[in-house]
Amino acid sequence: MEPIRTLTAIAAPLDRANVDTDQIIPKQFLKRIERSGYGEFLFFDWRKTATGEQDPTFVVNDPRYKDAKILVAGKNFGCGSSREHAAWALSDFGFRCVIAPTFADIFFSNAGKNGIVLVRLPEEQVATLLENAQKIPGYQLTVSLEDQTVTDAQGFNASFEFDAFRKFCLLEGLDDIGLTLRHAAALDAFEAKHNEAGWLTAKNN
Repeated sequence: MEPIRTLTAIAAPLDRANVDTDQIIPKQFLKRIERSGYGEFLFFDWRKTATGEQDPTFVVNDPRYKDAKILVAGKNFGCGSSREHAAWALSDFGFRCVIAPTFADIFFSNAGKNGIVLVRLPEEQVATLLENAQKIPGYQLTVSLEDQTVTDAQGFNASFEFDAFRKFCLLEGLDDIGLTLRHAAALDAFEAKHNEAGWLTAKNN
């Protein structure tokens, strides 16, 4: 998992509340076991017109937000099923941070384990960011996980709370496997001692 400390990037506005995981990545795309390849299906149903063509007005199709790495959304983002694929799709598309008033609990955990910083800000501050992202060409935000702040060049400045353990993992680029491998030497020593004792290799009499 790639470490993230400070991110300065274009912010894409998704002015919708209760964005559920089936809209983030619809169920028909959950057949593969890899974590990659989901980005092209992000918000699949919303990205199409009634005739099945790409909708140029939808945020992730809009050329203004082509290089966006920060998504600003409404409250209760990531509700619905517990599919981790939602985090995989956002990450594979290129989003490293989502800012919203609230997030669904399971999605919040899944996103953090996949290198995505989820920032909770009050609704009025999120409304300001949504408006700025819609009206200001090339609008950028700087999200500092180290300082736990969100700022822009127009004078916006907000602080956010963040779980200390998840912050450590994101700063160091550690997913669950990476956390385990930090104890690789101790695990190898235990395994060697375990084998010497013959706990599993000794024959039953």
